[in-house]
Amino acid sequence: MNILVTGGAGYIGSHMLKVLSQLGHAVVCLDNLSTGHKELAIYGEFINCDLANKSLLKDVFDKFSFDAVVHFAAYSQVAESMENPGKYYRNNVTNTQNLLDVMVEFNVTNIVFSSTAAIFGNPEYSPIDESHIKSPINPYGRTKLAIEYMLNDYEIAHGIKSVSLRYFNASGADPDSEIGERHVPETHLIPLVLQVASGEREKISIFGSDYSTKDGTCVRDYIHVLDLCEAHVLAINWLKNNDNSRQYNLGNGSGFSVKQVIDASVKVTGKLIPTTIANRRLGDPDELIADSSLIMKELGWTPKYNSLETIISHAWKWEIKENRRKY
Repeated sequence: MNILVTGGAGYIGSHMLKVLSQLGHAVVCLDNLSTGHKELAIYGEFINCDLANKSLLKDVFDKFSFDAVVHFAAYSQVAESMENPGKYYRNNVTNTQNLLDVMVEFNVTNIVFSSTAAIFGNPEYSPIDESHIKSPINPYGRTKLAIEYMLNDYEIAHGIKSVSLRYFNASGADPDSEIGERHVPETHLIPLVLQVASGEREKISIFGSDYSTKDGTCVRDYIHVLDLCEAHVLAINWLKNNDNSRQYNLGNGSGFSVKQVIDASVKVTGKLIPTTIANRRLGDPDELIADSSLIMKELGWTPKYNSLETIISHAWKWEIKENRRKY
């Protein structure tokens, strides 16, 4: 198939390009490089384009005959969304509407959407299934939920089918270390911990040690980026062969605490990782774990890299490569 990947120069998008290309699909990467990195968009054809530029977007759709769109392009920093909600509504919601309008014009009716567990807000129970109340507590989560509603409306009005994948904590890297995670600034726990191991940072802060968990630190669901990509491949195949849309929660199904991540990182790297206890961050729930049984049942998805040490070892190989690149 011919597949457009928006935000393909980003962390998950660049891995998606590689996976789709290795499966024999023709891929086009569309990214404005505001947070992405062109050198990570190794596979397929790269086009520098902002979704706000509807004219250029039409030119792209006119040049290529797309069978499906995989939509990653979005801003995703929770704290920034609180400080500058307009930036998030313009880029995430308005620009997604531009994309959908162009899809309608060119009769492209299949889209896989990168949603988020942030649409659920503070969990009422865990693991979180698809029927959990949607009550996002920040503009980032609200923009993603707004897009899910928009997709539903565009399906009713225009026949666009979608699969929305609600990620928990994407992590790990390409096992070949060809591509990996590169955020500026970095906010994800595993790469931050590994930056301490590599000597780039002095210590890692643990935000709160008195949560109602086994060791007092927050528990999160870490899913390998390649397992995420596999779910996208299955979602594309679903859209090709079915006439209805789906929404799925996507995680490892196992929770790991901050201390467990640090301890596993020490084991994988063989390095000392100094820590310090800091105050809790506002809005951090004790535990966030996905119930991914629905996508397992309906699409046959099963995470292949569900070991925390495997996730960290792949991320560590990438961190070593990144450390050499920077220094």
